[in-house]
Amino acid sequence: MTSLERRAVAALAAIFALRMLGLFLVLPVLALHVQDLPGSTPLLIGVALGAYGFTQALLQVPFGMCSDRIGRKRMIAVGLLIFAAGSVVAALADSAFEMIAGRALQGAGAIAAVVLALVADLTREQQRTKAMAVIGMSIGAMFIVALMLGPVLAGWLGVSGVFWLTLVLTLLALPVLWWVVPAPAEARDGLDGQLRWNQVRFVFRDPQLLRLIAGIAILHMSLTALFVAIPLVLTYDAGMAIDTHWKIYVPVLGMSLLGMVPLLMASRVRQRGALLVAVGVLLASQIVLAVGGGSLLVVIGALWLFFVGFNSLEAMLPSLASRLAPTGTKGTVLGIYNTSQFLGVFVGGVLGGYLYGLWGSTGVFVVVAGGICVWLVLAILAPPLRLKESIQLTVGIRTPEAGRELAGRLQMLPGVVDVTVMPSEGVAYLNVDRRTFDNGTLDDVAGTLGFSAETVNG
Repeated sequence: MTSLERRAVAALAAIFALRMLGLFLVLPVLALHVQDLPGSTPLLIGVALGAYGFTQALLQVPFGMCSDRIGRKRMIAVGLLIFAAGSVVAALADSAFEMIAGRALQGAGAIAAVVLALVADLTREQQRTKAMAVIGMSIGAMFIVALMLGPVLAGWLGVSGVFWLTLVLTLLALPVLWWVVPAPAEARDGLDGQLRWNQVRFVFRDPQLLRLIAGIAILHMSLTALFVAIPLVLTYDAGMAIDTHWKIYVPVLGMSLLGMVPLLMASRVRQRGALLVAVGVLLASQIVLAVGGGSLLVVIGALWLFFVGFNSLEAMLPSLASRLAPTGTKGTVLGIYNTSQFLGVFVGGVLGGYLYGLWGSTGVFVVVAGGICVWLVLAILAPPLRLKESIQLTVGIRTPEAGRELAGRLQMLPGVVDVTVMPSEGVAYLNVDRRTFDNGTLDDVAGTLGFSAETVNG
């Protein structure tokens, strides 16, 4: 990366991390706090946990579209201010409904798609995957830090104090946005840049992509539902004070990182097998919780299994979705994927709260296990994954006739699965099977047709 790219990626990762830290800090403590608010019911506890997912899913695409018109940095600033306002509402909430309103307002600051679009504006295609990986790692790190710090901070400051801290973290992101993040020369427009409505129907016709989209929804549904029940189990069944819950989360999360290493290593050569094992581990965690009662040792073991599976799948699924995406639809696929993820957060909160009110924590674990079991069956019955590698060519052609000629020649190359040429943008998108594709053949085609091509692995 150039120094400008490193600065842009580091600053945007910091903004994303500060925002996600604010969201995640309340995850292990919010259920207990909402339970004590006037008007609270188990269902409303779950809605409060998942409300941000609903507004996030609803508004991320409109935010992205607005950023094309008025600028990325402006829309990120608007989203951060909305998120800050939601934090204030949540901090001052005197009832369950006010807390739900605050959480929904937090989610309405839906900047995820805009931040990723700005990353695309500020980095070269050659560095895009690396940049996205840095941001993904920052989010994962904040999740781990938040689960460790959330109970401690809630013990010191109260949950309202955690929301005030979230406000401070969000406001700190604003000067980073304006003074550290470079201003893009222009918004780049390409088929892999963002969600496009005319491509959605193709995504929903692909059964392998649909399995992954359903999988990420179930994964985050299980996470949110779990954190409706687990804080209550630790407090009432295990007799732990809220500010001591970190004693469970810290060792469990630390050991889970060791447990996921073999799965991630295996996923490099046997993606389908590693995926099945990770989903199976996730299912085992819910079965252990359902049959083990409120025993503290059982909870610890089950949480370890859950986070081994969850963290592994969080790393695997986006890569698989990207590699399964048809040519030129990566932005659309990942847009639908992220929307499904946020909807899973909302459904998990509502479902977890409702089930807890009906049947207690065991009911939550049993139904979540059922959802994961459906995912496992779908994954087992799926055909082998058709993993492809995306390649973008920067070509010096601008006419439709030249574009059609180029597409025909590229489609005939061994290992090329499909091709999309955009003469107006001067680019061509390919999906290739690396087992039979040879980069050298691209040079032959370029020489024959008289243009130069820059190959960019996506």
